[in-house]
Amino acid sequence: LHADLILKALDKWKIKPEEIDVIASHGQTIYHAPKSLHRLAGYPNGTLQIGDGDHIAVKTGIITICDFRQKHIAAGGEGAPLAVYGDYLLFSKQGENRIMLNIGGIANFTYLSGDGDAGKMFSTDVGPGNTIMDQFIQKNYSGLYFDEGGRLAMDGTVNEKLLSALLDLEFFNANFPKTTGPELFNLTYLEKAQAKSNTADISNEDVMATLNRFTGQVIVNAISVAKKGNTDNPVAVYLSGGGMHNSVLCSFLKGSLPEVQFYTTADLGIEPDAKEAVLFALLANETLVGEGIGFGNGEDVPAVNMGKICFPY
Repeated sequence: LHADLILKALDKWKIKPEEIDVIASHGQTIYHAPKSLHRLAGYPNGTLQIGDGDHIAVKTGIITICDFRQKHIAAGGEGAPLAVYGDYLLFSKQGENRIMLNIGGIANFTYLSGDGDAGKMFSTDVGPGNTIMDQFIQKNYSGLYFDEGGRLAMDGTVNEKLLSALLDLEFFNANFPKTTGPELFNLTYLEKAQAKSNTADISNEDVMATLNRFTGQVIVNAISVAKKGNTDNPVAVYLSGGGMHNSVLCSFLKGSLPEVQFYTTADLGIEPDAKEAVLFALLANETLVGEGIGFGNGEDVPAVNMGKICFPY
């Protein structure tokens, strides 16, 4: 499937496979289980992606780099987020503390210190991005996959009791960096919060307004923690991911953090919807010719190159 999609894209763009040096295939994460989630004594962090690199390489005839996350786990990390490496190499700027905020299914960001110190950088998940909102839409509105522009949320009212129940989770108080996924933040999580707050009968619009605010609040809280004590340089947030198209969510972020300047990665020369592809292309290049990437954040783990090299022959 993945190889077919690649070949169709190349044909559409009128690019011959032999013109491509290497494919960086992130794969599709079907389960992500850091120790903080599974809580099983004696078991390591775990993650699983599908989309085998050998099949892609053989079918396309292009060298393929895949399975980036396992080396990160083997060296002591959680396998996510991996954006920190590309963010540091591409977007660090002297004199400006930058937060590269990606609002996908899960919201995460990379913090880049304005003094250029790689040891201060870190990348972390902060909580749900679009995942619960999208699942709720798909369950309740046939033919829709997401709340385009936050229109349903705009028609609803935030339910404070439900919001409080959604925010009542130990994960949000855990130190950075941390990872999570839809294994935790899903419709079951919403249903438990509704049962706890006795809000199962509120309107769909009010649910969407509250879920939208939930995502916004966890992002605001996390950014507030990240920038605390880093007052020597101004803080700028650069948005990417599908959530940046949600006007209700973005308005809340900007209104809650008036001292922060908000941009998108387009202001840095990379279209927001293409940012993750660019970052994994960079990781693939480092796998082939790099000298190993340090984790930053003072972790006592070796610098590593991530990804497995799959040849088409």
